[in-house]
Amino acid sequence: MCLSNHIMTFASKFLSGDNLENSDQSIKLSIKERIFKECNNIYNDPKQGLIAIGSQLKINIAQPKKKVTVLLLGNHSAGKSTFINWYIEERVQKTGVAVETQGFIFVTSGKKRETLMGNATLHLYPQLKPLVELRGVANFLSTEVSTSRKKKFSMLTFIDTPGLVDGDMIYPFNVNQALQWMGGIADLIFVFFDPMGQALCKRTLNILERLMSDYADKVRLYLAKVDEAGDEIDRQKVLMQIVQELCKRPTLNRTGFNMPCIYIPDASRKESHCMNQIDEVCNELEQAINRTVQNSLDNLDKDTDLLLKTINDIIVQDKNKNEENNRIGSRAVLYGAYPLIVLLIAFGSVMGENNLSNFFGSGFASGFITARNEFFKGLSGGQYLCLFVALVYCIYAFSRLSFHNVMSGKQKKQMIASMDRVKQVKSIKEELYKEYLTETVEDLVTF
Repeated sequence: MCLSNHIMTFASKFLSGDNLENSDQSIKLSIKERIFKECNNIYNDPKQGLIAIGSQLKINIAQPKKKVTVLLLGNHSAGKSTFINWYIEERVQKTGVAVETQGFIFVTSGKKRETLMGNATLHLYPQLKPLVELRGVANFLSTEVSTSRKKKFSMLTFIDTPGLVDGDMIYPFNVNQALQWMGGIADLIFVFFDPMGQALCKRTLNILERLMSDYADKVRLYLAKVDEAGDEIDRQKVLMQIVQELCKRPTLNRTGFNMPCIYIPDASRKESHCMNQIDEVCNELEQAINRTVQNSLDNLDKDTDLLLKTINDIIVQDKNKNEENNRIGSRAVLYGAYPLIVLLIAFGSVMGENNLSNFFGSGFASGFITARNEFFKGLSGGQYLCLFVALVYCIYAFSRLSFHNVMSGKQKKQMIASMDRVKQVKSIKEELYKEYLTETVEDLVTF
């Protein structure tokens, strides 16, 4: 198998629901990992998944989050790639002043170390297809799959982005527009400022201003590499300069401004005496995971309620339609009987007594002719008119009757099976929520 086919096959396993990060049965999943996995299976099962059931009912059910997506941006050499390597405890991203990320690199966990290029990345993340409309972006998309299970990485996807600089730097695509679009699909946006001269990059500030305008609740600001910024006085000066520059821009001048100072611990270097708030970054990631887990369970509850209500409404409506069809059938007999009698009388009259005798016997023919003559003999002109009007009305009323379309027996069975499946999912959700809360608070308290 050629390399391109191998990569495409690998990417297709992601899309077919093959859980790369959790496929090894020897790895015990945490409750949060199980919730991500269970929700993905519940929604995406091709036959009994909630998305498939919703499609049958013409209801658009949204895909659940498989992982928390974190967009990292900042100026040139701000430490974005270094942070990813540190967090997952594996060197998947190249780092250094002379090395800079050129495109968008997705870093995610899997069962095998692999690099996926542009086309395979688009298969893995089909939600990126609108981004390809930006000229040149498709050639600068890639994915690094790591086997690391350090910290909370199995529930995260990092997006490393091109370093931002001012001046004559020419990017192979519209980086400002691409970053703005990426901000929309991310759950968190980490902005790293480099204190070594690039922190006040205008391109970075311009992009940050637009991101804050649209996604302020996602954005977190960090002063990175503070261990390289000199002593405490120098670090405070750098921090004040950055804050002052940010506050000049109305969108960035916010109440409760916060910019933790972080650096990557390195055992090979001399220990730094400056405060390192990198744990706050890890806490932000964990809180985002917790929010996503709770949102997944809440959305599962809402979707199952919506599906159950819709299915129940359809079953009730079908029952009402069947009852209405029975009533319509009764009216059809009533309205159709009179025109039918008139038609039979007319038909018998046209046939004549001899033909009636040949077909039905002389006794029937004689009785028919006698009854017809006796009935019409005593009628006046007005009564004939009334009979004619009644005939026209019955024909008109009969023609206006129409039966409602109802479900076939097979369709009813499918609908009941879907309802049973959704009820089963609801009970699974209750168990997952109970396990999640038990792990969080140890003992569930009842009041």
